[in-house]
Amino acid sequence: MVQATLDFVREEVGAEGVARVLERLDGPGLEAVRASPPLDEVPLGQVFALWNAVDAELGPVDPEWMERAGAYSIESAGRQQYGGIVGKPSPLEFLTQRVSLFRLFYRSGRMEVVSHDTGSALLRLVDFGPSDPLFCRRQTGGLRRALVLARGGEPRVRHVRCVHEGDAFCEWALGWDG
Repeated sequence: MVQATLDFVREEVGAEGVARVLERLDGPGLEAVRASPPLDEVPLGQVFALWNAVDAELGPVDPEWMERAGAYSIESAGRQQYGGIVGKPSPLEFLTQRVSLFRLFYRSGRMEVVSHDTGSALLRLVDFGPSDPLFCRRQTGGLRRALVLARGGEPRVRHVRCVHEGDAFCEWALGWDG
């Protein structure tokens, strides 16, 4: 997550933008980001701090940067490392398979399919723990891109319930062609 985020920032605003983001981090946050090899896990609190630093840099000029960063993460790391998981013949097969792409990216919590029908599904985030609104936005973009890779055409992904807005849990309504 850290490396994909920094790579996204680098593509958007160059090395200077990455430097400005890193300047916004405190000592432990900065050290965790700098010491993080591409596949190593960083505590979520440090990841959230990084995302908030990026939001301070990109948010004023690109309000949807985090959704695009989520899509970028799935397109790059997700597709390269987990191509067999995202490259399913249909979105429904992607969503209902035994191996969860979510669990490969995050240690805590799980994404559950609450309901599904032809061309639609409702996902719920369960037992994730403390979060950040940017996390929800990243999931929205990542889910959209994953559905595209699973041959979902131009999918629709809406974050319909959110713990950060007083709901008991987060849910995403998904729709796709086919």
